Amino acid sequence: MSYETIALEVSGHVATLTLNRPDAANTINLQMAKDLYEVAIRCDDDPEIRAVVLTGSGTMFCAGGDLQAFKDIGDGLKSALKEMTGYLHAGISRLTRMDAPVIAAVNGMAAGAGFSLAVAADLAIAKESAAFVMAYTNAGLAPDGSSTFFLPRRIGDRRARELMLTNRMLTAQEAVDWGVINQAVPDGEFDAVVAKLADKIANGPTRAFGAVKALLNETFEHGLESQMELEARAISSMADTDDGREGIAAFLEKRKPEFTGR
Repeated sequence: MSYETIALEVSGHVATLTLNRPDAANTINLQMAKDLYEVAIRCDDDPEIRAVVLTGSGTMFCAGGDLQAFKDIGDGLKSALKEMTGYLHAGISRLTRMDAPVIAAVNGMAAGAGFSLAVAADLAIAKESAAFVMAYTNAGLAPDGSSTFFLPRRIGDRRARELMLTNRMLTAQEAVDWGVINQAVPDGEFDAVVAKLADKIANGPTRAFGAVKALLNETFEHGLESQMELEARAISSMADTDDGREGIAAFLEKRKPEFTGR
């Protein structure tokens, strides 16, 4: 199955989703929001996909929403944005809730919803030449794409407010220093670093990774005892998986585990 605005490539256990509107700076329109929703479901439902890489075509990661398309819609924009964000947010939810970790491979500018997609990912690597800016309020708009949920959790309320209210632009290294992303790498090494990380994740204990994602996504919603109960349930469930049994055996036998994602 192909998508109009997102290129999907599956190699081994890694699915690479490439935002593919390079002539429009990979900005998000209604079609891309729908495509992201559909491809996220596909990744969620395929047990052979154990890592997802999200990147952009050309020189941009994603410059946010397609403001030209917004203008062209005219008086119906309010309703159109409700539809578009419905698809966009459902897609982000699927990627967040599935077991397979998502790696944002930020190959260029990440602005607006592009910033949101990067910060929503489980791990994020950027080219040193990349930059990050929220940009929403510059256009008189409010943030979307889960950024008001994830950004304060990643970097704290004060810094999140600064980025959203002042539209301060961060270099890739500043984004690392602030905790927005994990790593900034020289442009020439970017593809190799992303591929190495994706391969490592794709050959790991996928269901345990899913448990980590679920626990961390809930950590600010519960008190201590409730969170520890979720931890107890998660670790006992993982111990009853093939990968849990293999991991324990490999540790005791002093060998590298061979995980299958089951």
